[in-house]
Amino acid sequence: MAPGRYLQNVLVGAAAVIFAGALFAPARDASNGAVGASSAVVGVAPDSTVAGASSDASVSANALASETKAALSAFASVVRPLSHPQALTDAFRSYFAFKAAHPADVKKPFLYFVDYGLPSTTPRGYVFDMSSLKVVDGPFTVAHGRGSATTKYGLPTRFSNAIGSAATSLGLYLAKATYAFHGHAGGRSYSSLGLRLMGVSTGFNDNAFARGVVAHGAPYVTPNKAGRSEGCPAMEPSRAKRLLPELADGGLVFLFAPDAKWMASDPWVASGN
Repeated sequence: MAPGRYLQNVLVGAAAVIFAGALFAPARDASNGAVGASSAVVGVAPDSTVAGASSDASVSANALASETKAALSAFASVVRPLSHPQALTDAFRSYFAFKAAHPADVKKPFLYFVDYGLPSTTPRGYVFDMSSLKVVDGPFTVAHGRGSATTKYGLPTRFSNAIGSAATSLGLYLAKATYAFHGHAGGRSYSSLGLRLMGVSTGFNDNAFARGVVAHGAPYVTPNKAGRSEGCPAMEPSRAKRLLPELADGGLVFLFAPDAKWMASDPWVASGN
């Protein structure tokens, strides 16, 4: 075959192959190329998921705000005085946020609240029923840690999570089991009911269990004033005997003070902000 004729046949064959390929190539989307149509379908799911997650978060935030508002309406007029306008808001928001996140742990509807922005000569403790929105008991005197104040009676000004500090630790606690507590006061030993506490405000009270910070009855707490503990929110012995079993195994405890750093950083206080 002549070279010219051969070259002509080769060119014709190549053109045919290109034409056939064009017939079977996938249609191209103007913006996404050949895979545009399929990626548009696949892309619906992530967008829908994000929208759903955003919706769920909005519902949760609304539920938290609604529950907190209802509790404030029930208790704000009867819990007086308060050291800071946010005291009850922070307590109730923390309670409902933790309950929503850990429903299996919150087995009791009771919240033990202490306002450590008030001096130890002022009744500053309450127990609330967060289900019926009733005050179970309070106000009553509560001790703070000796590491939180330099005088026997007065206002705590230092709060610590450190082992050996003997200071009060602010934040939210989960109430665990009761036990037979033994302590010393005024050179004498005494016995009372104790309630183990697990701090759940990371960085602020999560050493409480290791420190032995518990709620308990103490003879240095009277109806009119409270001496200093080793960091425990101690109450009168007769009150401890009555209230601590109600809180045990699933109630919550919230220790408040108008401490700016803690109020801005506690994970449960900040949960609704």
